[in-house]
Amino acid sequence: MQALQEVFGVIGDLTWGWSLVPILVIFGSFITIATGFVQFQFFGRMFRVLGRGRTESGKISAREALLVSVGGRVGGGNIAGVAVAITLGGPGAVFWMWAIALIGMATSLVECSLAQLFKRADPLTGQYRGGPARAILHGLGENYRWLAVLYAISLIAAFALGFNAFQGNTVAGAAEASLGIDRMWSGVFLAIVTGFIVFGGIRRIAKASEVVVPVMAVGYILMALIVILTNLSEVPSVLTTIVSNAFGFEEAVSGGMGAAIAQGLRRGLFSNEAGLGSAPNVAATAEVNHPISQGITQAFSVFIDTILICSCTAFVILLSDVYVPGATGIDGIELTQTAMVSHLGEWTQYFMTLAILLFAFSSVIYNYYLGENAITVLTKAPVATIVLKLVVVAIVFVGAVAPNATSVFFFSDPMMGVLALVNLLALMMLFPIALRVLQDFRKQLKAGVERPILHIEDFADLDLDPKAWPKRR
Repeated sequence: MQALQEVFGVIGDLTWGWSLVPILVIFGSFITIATGFVQFQFFGRMFRVLGRGRTESGKISAREALLVSVGGRVGGGNIAGVAVAITLGGPGAVFWMWAIALIGMATSLVECSLAQLFKRADPLTGQYRGGPARAILHGLGENYRWLAVLYAISLIAAFALGFNAFQGNTVAGAAEASLGIDRMWSGVFLAIVTGFIVFGGIRRIAKASEVVVPVMAVGYILMALIVILTNLSEVPSVLTTIVSNAFGFEEAVSGGMGAAIAQGLRRGLFSNEAGLGSAPNVAATAEVNHPISQGITQAFSVFIDTILICSCTAFVILLSDVYVPGATGIDGIELTQTAMVSHLGEWTQYFMTLAILLFAFSSVIYNYYLGENAITVLTKAPVATIVLKLVVVAIVFVGAVAPNATSVFFFSDPMMGVLALVNLLALMMLFPIALRVLQDFRKQLKAGVERPILHIEDFADLDLDPKAWPKRR
């Protein structure tokens, strides 16, 4: 076991430690420039998805796909991760989180548009499946199947297994600390609810997310807004501190500007997942008229995750008396909880426990779907999906009841690093196709088409699924 941990430690160092963050930043910046700052051009269109309901065909709508992906992106990283970034990198880390989110919006738009373009209609259910693995298979060809398989294995290991154990552990720990609920009962509850959702398929996952995600996101944002409004006179000072620390004018922790950049970029990427290759799996499930439409929607998901929700956590912490620059007494989720209590009273620890439960639960069902989608790339046997459902339910339970069980899943972060590198490699090779699809979208808008439509005959040279892109008028 020790040897295995050392191997994965090296993989983690080679990905997250040396190469991945710089590549994500550089490539994200390149995409932003090469697409003509697409995330800003279509920023106004992002909000349109909120007014669109379910599809007449019964397939996943753009809004449902958005909520599932927001539910996955928004998790412990938005509460605990932001606190860790501020503790280790100072207030300036928040600025660099914002910066990487703005760049990541373009990366997410491109990767999710490609997932949409190469999606496939499931012959049994009629629902759509897609993601980087299928984009590799149908965009790059069978010669790159090995790359798609590596991607699928990494996705299952990191999200369906490792991160689900961590989510179960987070919920059970918070419930035990604030409510005194035994970990066993938390584990049983989580396992039962998870089983009910995942055995219902993508439609039930979408329905659950449509209820859970708005409640958790809006509730948390409103609570943070109360904190901000009651401390409104101090907000300009906090903003000044964030910017000053971000550029090294005001050092809050050892490492100064370098620590702020490193922590801000890393925590931002961990939180919004732009470029990591996870969210495109959900983006591909939506029924839309044009791939870029869903790409725009998923860019909005990054905005919600980091610019809105991560910022809420940051302001709650920085406006409190609990945070002391350079202090190492408390960090992570404890720092966020303590800061909220200092603003609004003891009762908020129960609100935070509920928020953590909802955040974690939405992440669990999202992580499961990523694993299910990956399994279908590796094998067509229905039993494989059933086994995965049972394994995920069991892992959520074990992660909840055994505080130290998550140490078994030390491979999660390194495998996510491999996943991201595979996804970025595929994105680089498929980027010319993404630009071509984006040009088609812009051309239709320029011609006065309010809602552009993908005409599959215009892309006859690509391996697209006619059943996934029926003719529309």
